[in-house]
Amino acid sequence: MTREEKSQVIEDLTAQLADNTNIYLADISGLDAASTSNLRRACFKANVTLAVVKNTLLAKAMEASDKDFGELPSTLKGNTSVMYSETGNAPAKIIQNFRKKSDKPLLKGAFIEEAIYIGDAQLDALVDIKSKEEVIGDIIGLLQSPAKNVISALKSSGGKLAGIIKTLSEKEG
Repeated sequence: MTREEKSQVIEDLTAQLADNTNIYLADISGLDAASTSNLRRACFKANVTLAVVKNTLLAKAMEASDKDFGELPSTLKGNTSVMYSETGNAPAKIIQNFRKKSDKPLLKGAFIEEAIYIGDAQLDALVDIKSKEEVIGDIIGLLQSPAKNVISALKSSGGKLAGIIKTLSEKEG
């Protein structure tokens, strides 16, 4: 690979790092062709981009990036694949599901919305991360709950003002 080609790869990697808020580093070495194909298919279905990278080029792209990757570059040893996703926990779920049949891929680390996770032991924590849509759904559910309580109180009191006031005062106490 020429110096110009390396510079272009670093530039492309830097742009990908800038464009993605959820970045996982994994070791997929040792997977046979069928397993690798299955992993790529699972990533495609989950809208996760999987790319094998050279550690030195990724390290230089991380240095050139505006993001603070903390200790993440220290995980760049051996085989490294990068997983990019719009959903924070999608790559973790793929890895977890894939590991039911294989001991790979191993999670080296992840950069999720500026938080850094190092090591395979973090996999369960990453699976449990909620997407923005899930958080919004939880908030809406919490906001709807008090309104449902008031409506049920109004219905149970028979619609009479005295009953409504009594029911609402009991709810406060």
